[in-house]
Amino acid sequence: MMLIRERQVGVWRKFFPFLGWVGELKSTSVVRADLIAGITVALVLIPQSMAYAQLAGLPAYFGLYISFLPVMVAALWGSSRQLATGPVAVVSLMTATALAPIIGGTAQSNPELAAQYIPLAMFLALLVGLFQLFLGVFRLGVVVNFLSHPVIVGFTNAAALVIGLSQLSKIFGVSMPGGPGDHFLTVRIWGVLEQVVNSHMPTLIMGVAAFAMMMLMKKFLPKLPGVLVAVVVTTVVSYLIGFEAMSGKVVGAIPKGLPDLQAPQFSLGLMAELLPAAIVISLVGFMEAISIAKAMAAKTKDHIDPNQELIGQGLGNIAGSFSQSYPASGSFSRSAVNLNAGAKSGFSSVVTAIVVVITLLFLTPLLYHLPQAVLAAVIMMAVFGLINIKAIRHAWLANKDDGVAAIVTFVATLGFAPHLDKGIIIGAGLAIGLYLYRTMTPRIAFLGRYKDGTLRDIRVHTDLPVDEKVVAVRFDGSLYFANVSHFEEAILDAVAKNRNAKFILIVGDGINELDASGEEVLHHLVERLQGNNVTLVFSGLKRQILQIMRRTTLMERIGEENVHATADLALESIYRRVEIDDGEQLYCPLYPGFVRPVVEVVADESSDKD
Repeated sequence: MMLIRERQVGVWRKFFPFLGWVGELKSTSVVRADLIAGITVALVLIPQSMAYAQLAGLPAYFGLYISFLPVMVAALWGSSRQLATGPVAVVSLMTATALAPIIGGTAQSNPELAAQYIPLAMFLALLVGLFQLFLGVFRLGVVVNFLSHPVIVGFTNAAALVIGLSQLSKIFGVSMPGGPGDHFLTVRIWGVLEQVVNSHMPTLIMGVAAFAMMMLMKKFLPKLPGVLVAVVVTTVVSYLIGFEAMSGKVVGAIPKGLPDLQAPQFSLGLMAELLPAAIVISLVGFMEAISIAKAMAAKTKDHIDPNQELIGQGLGNIAGSFSQSYPASGSFSRSAVNLNAGAKSGFSSVVTAIVVVITLLFLTPLLYHLPQAVLAAVIMMAVFGLINIKAIRHAWLANKDDGVAAIVTFVATLGFAPHLDKGIIIGAGLAIGLYLYRTMTPRIAFLGRYKDGTLRDIRVHTDLPVDEKVVAVRFDGSLYFANVSHFEEAILDAVAKNRNAKFILIVGDGINELDASGEEVLHHLVERLQGNNVTLVFSGLKRQILQIMRRTTLMERIGEENVHATADLALESIYRRVEIDDGEQLYCPLYPGFVRPVVEVVADESSDKD
């Protein structure tokens, strides 16, 4: 009876994962910790969200719209207890670069385009959510593995630079020249730098002051929310000195109340146009979210289910698309704040969402005088913290191919900016291509017996003894369609160079996979060598390889007597079968410990006479 009840609870938790922690709210200490953490994150989220909304090409107050439903739903249906979902810098910029070319601008830069831009942002959020939900439900979270760590490192560094530079015009109080189709660095940013001498000084002072406050508080008072303090102080100063009257740009009036709930406008034509961007945003956003969640889980000892997290992120974006939101993801900075503030469960994110709702209902007039330059400073402080050139250097030192992938992704992302999706697609494609190239030509080592008794590569240790009758080869890779011809050529070349060889030993400890192409080539190779009186012997093959051999006729062709658990067992078997010419010393270079028993030799000779 208890077992049935446990299974029922397990089924309910599968569909409602928040049931795993909701019972813990009976504890006063857990509720208190989550309340403090939730309020702390909200104080960071409110100014951040408004800054990121502008980065996404929307009016600042749309950042508040994305900060309650997606935040709450992702926390309830995700697997991480501390992940803080909502607007993030990279996804915000990718949203703008996906939508702006379609209508020729953004709602933030041109309010007349809002009627077209906002529905597009909602539809993009719906597509992102549906794609993430699809991956999660069908347990396809492994697809994010196609975005390797070096590619993400290169992309993140470049994206951080692009996002930070995109805010320069607001810091200096000058216009951003060009449009969405113009090159980001050579046209738009260079155009901003040409106008630096015409900077609006009150705006520049506000931006620099915000930078100074956030940096000083981060250094000397790290426990206090520096972003919130900078926002509050500059907003008060803006109001007192009449900053708006000085031609300074402020957030302005924010509609009071919650956004109207409405279904996104569905269009097959727009879906075809937005789907590539939606897929890239889905993968990049989820990669960011899951990496944060795993990092925090390592500290809290919680279990993270990537597929459940995809479901949570997907449902959060779908819910957000009905409340005038653009795509959301997990935030590095706010998740760290949530964890450090002592969050124990997803209830902290529910508290964060409630605080945002209260702000929308009652506190929006307080944000009117917030300078745009301060929001730009908030963005720049957040994204410049993501720049990590050392990570690219580390990838290069670890593996030159990974280093190349990271550098190419970095350069391509900058080169195609603000179309960041093109940079990461190029990087991912290159990383996959380099991986396939490496697996096409895996290392093949011809072995000799080292002084400690192990088999080593004779090209590295040139003085190792070898045997003209027995060639030992180690293949360091799976045998599949892309590299099986390389394997075949290496074996045939070894036979050609060792005319007296009677046995070829394949040390197969590194072979993890054998596909149909590999099986076919092995089959023909065994037949071909047998026709030349050369026997192919295998050692160290894993269970999955042996199963394939037995399911096909390959094992029959090879012979069970030619398949051994270890290289030493294989060599012992080989040397028992090697014909020894009269007068030849009974010494086996590849297996010095083996001496062929004289009795066995005599027995064989008497057998031959019969």
